Amino acid sequence: MKLPKRLVLSVVPDIPMIKSGDDLGAIVIAAMEKAKLAPVDGDVVVIAQKVVSKAQGRFVDLTTVVPSARARQLAERVNKDARLVEVILSESVRVVREHPNVLIVEHRAGFIVANAGVDRSNVTASPERDVVLLLPEAPDSAAQALRARLEGHFRKSLGVIVSDSFGRPWRQGTVGVALGAAGVAALRDLRGQPDLFGNVLEVSETAMADEIASAASLLMGQGNEGHPVVIVSGFDVSPSQVSARALIRPASQDLFR
Repeated sequence: MKLPKRLVLSVVPDIPMIKSGDDLGAIVIAAMEKAKLAPVDGDVVVIAQKVVSKAQGRFVDLTTVVPSARARQLAERVNKDARLVEVILSESVRVVREHPNVLIVEHRAGFIVANAGVDRSNVTASPERDVVLLLPEAPDSAAQALRARLEGHFRKSLGVIVSDSFGRPWRQGTVGVALGAAGVAALRDLRGQPDLFGNVLEVSETAMADEIASAASLLMGQGNEGHPVVIVSGFDVSPSQVSARALIRPASQDLFR
């Protein structure tokens, strides 16, 4: 795989507020055509998980949630709404760490993430409803479906990444990561290849999908920017696809578990 000498990142403007059941592929295509952003072979379209989740209808109204005894006890320890904790637990397979105002869990899709990715930001609520948004179902499959839609319309070979922002152990701040990927080698295995001095690389693997997602995140922003779709040009789509699932470290290799 040859790395590019130059990348161009372009925001797809005028993406409307996404609602449950919206045809996200059609909306992205219409916005790209309106902005005259015609993709070329090898482009990667990075789409924020929030709009994917909204189109999937992954909303939960906390006013309808009845917390379990476990959720109430945990909520008291971490100083969170017991209804929110109940939703977090329903999306998780285990609690990794708990601390006042912090709840780190293993999501059922394998991600180690605060609050199972359950989020209130950029989600419409009202006095009668207290709505949170969950991570997308089957993000690799969602990326593949969006890729098929975009490729079918534009007749180009494209990649798609469904991205989110995660915090990291031992580092402040959040960075963009790939929850789902299609048409790209999410994990690039360099083991067995030589370095500049002919030494054989023994452990080097590059999280290509995470790096692309992180670059796109610089344009997406974290607040009220309203830029959930970014096109990354100059990065050749890999003929050997590796899903974002490959980025999750197996439990057998987790030295901190």
